[in-house]
Amino acid sequence: MQNLNEHLLTWLVFGPLLLGVVLCLIPARMEALSKSFALAASLAVFGLSLVLYCQFDSTNPGYQFFIQHDWLPMMGVKYTLGIDGISLYLVLLTTFLVPIIVLSAWHAVEKDVKKYLFFMLALESTILGAFLALDLFLFYVFWEAMLIPMFFLIGIWGGKERIYAAQKFLLYTFAGSVPMLVAIIYLVLQTKTQLGFYSASLADVLQLSLPGGAILSTQGLLFLAFALAFAIKVPLFPLHTWLPDAHVQAPTGGSVILAGVLLKLGGYGLMRFAMPVAASVLPAISPWMMGIAAIAIVYGACLAIAQDDIKKLVAYSSVSHMGYVILGLFALNQIGVTGSLYQMLNHGVSTGALFLLVGILYERKHTREISAYSGLAKTLPIFSIVMLIVTFSSIALPGTNGFIGEFLILQGSFLAQPLWTALAGTGVILGAVYMLWLCQRILFGTPDAKKSEGLTDLNWREFGYMLPLIFLIFYMGLYPKTFFDRMEPSVQAFMKQISSPTGETAALGKGSYGINR
Repeated sequence: MQNLNEHLLTWLVFGPLLLGVVLCLIPARMEALSKSFALAASLAVFGLSLVLYCQFDSTNPGYQFFIQHDWLPMMGVKYTLGIDGISLYLVLLTTFLVPIIVLSAWHAVEKDVKKYLFFMLALESTILGAFLALDLFLFYVFWEAMLIPMFFLIGIWGGKERIYAAQKFLLYTFAGSVPMLVAIIYLVLQTKTQLGFYSASLADVLQLSLPGGAILSTQGLLFLAFALAFAIKVPLFPLHTWLPDAHVQAPTGGSVILAGVLLKLGGYGLMRFAMPVAASVLPAISPWMMGIAAIAIVYGACLAIAQDDIKKLVAYSSVSHMGYVILGLFALNQIGVTGSLYQMLNHGVSTGALFLLVGILYERKHTREISAYSGLAKTLPIFSIVMLIVTFSSIALPGTNGFIGEFLILQGSFLAQPLWTALAGTGVILGAVYMLWLCQRILFGTPDAKKSEGLTDLNWREFGYMLPLIFLIFYMGLYPKTFFDRMEPSVQAFMKQISSPTGETAALGKGSYGINR
C-alpha cells in the first residue's frame, strides 16, 4: 500500500508535466488532437486527485501518503511529499480548474495552441508540487519554477501590454522570494547546530528552539522573511500592484489559474511555513496583519467600484476578497482559520467563474469596457443567469459558498479584533455595491442594437464548463460539512502548532501533527 501511495503523490505532481511533454510530440498541424489530448490529460490528473480524496483518512490530522527520499544529502535536502486536510482541497481545486481552463481555451487561443496547453500543464505540475512539498528547499524549487510557465502564458498570449505585465509579475514575486531563501538557509544551518545534522525537512525545522516573543526576535525576522514572499503572492496591500496588470493582460485561462490557485499559495504558505515557524510572535504580529488585511479589503473594494474595465474590476475584487483570508488567519482562532481556508476555495470557484465569463464576452466582442455592454439579460439570458449566480457567490449571499467563508472569518476576527472587523465588514457592503452595479450596467437596461452586435448566448461547451462551478457554488454554500469533515482535524493540529505556550517553535510530534507513514 505504501508503494501505491508513493506512486500516487509522485504521479500527481509530475503527471501533468510528463503529459505536457507527450503533448509536445503531437504535430503542430494536428491542433484538434492537441486540444483533445490536453483535455484528456487534465481530466486524468483530476481523476487521480479524486482517488487521493477517496483514500484520504478524514480522522487523521497528520500528513498522509507520505513519501521521502534523499535528494541532496550533503545539504540535508530530501524529496518529501505529503498531504493533509489543509492542502487536500487546494490540490483538488487545482486539478478541478485545469480541465475547465482547457475547455475555455478551445477557440479563445488562436496562436501556438499546443505551447499554450503545455505551459498550462507545466504550471499545474509546479503548483501541485508546492502544495505537497514538505521540505523547505523542495517547496522553494516548486515556488520559483511556477513563475516560468506563468511568465510565458502572460508574455505570449496576453494583451497589448503583456510584456510589461509579465516582467512586473516576475520581478515582484522573485524579489519577494529572496528573503524567504535566506530564511530557509538560516533554518537549515540551525538544524546542524541544534540537531546535529543538516535538514530542510519541515518536521525537523519545527523542532528547533528559536528565540521569540518580540517582532524583532529571531522568530519575528523569520516570519517577516517568509511573509514578504507570501504577502506578495496573496497579494496583500500595498504589495498588490502587480496583480491588476497581470490579470488584465493575461489570457482568460491565465487569469483563472492565477486567481483560482496561485494567489492561494500565499495564504497556504503562511499556514504551512511562516506561522508555525514563528508561533510565539504571532500574538504581537496578529493585530498588525489584521489591520493591513482590513485596509486591503476596503481599499480593493473602493478601487473595484472605480473601474471601467470588467476584468480590472474583478482583479481588484481579488485584492479585497483575499484580504478576508489574511484577516481570518491572523485572528488566531479555529473559527477564523477554518473560514480562511474555506474562503480560499470559495474565491477560486467564484472569481475563476467571473474571469471565465469575462473571457466569454471578450471572445465575442474583443472589449472588456463596461460601457460596451447593455441589456444582456434580454439578448443573452443564459449568460445573464450564470452571471447573477456567480455575482451572488462573490457578494456572499446566504445559500452560496461565499457566505460560509466570510461569515466564519468575520465571526473569528471579531473575537480577536472587533474594531478591525468592523472596518472589514464594510467590505461586504462595498462588494455588493461594485458587483451589483456591474450587473445593472451590463445585464439590465434597454438593449442597444450596436452594443449587442455579434453577441451570442452560451454554447454547449461554455455552459458545460460553467455548470460544475455553479454546482459548487450552491453545494459549498448549502452543505459545507463535506469539506469541514476533512479540514478540521488538520486545522485543530495547526492551532496547536501556533499556540505554543513556551515561546519556542511548536514541535511537530506524532500526537499533534505527525506523519502517517
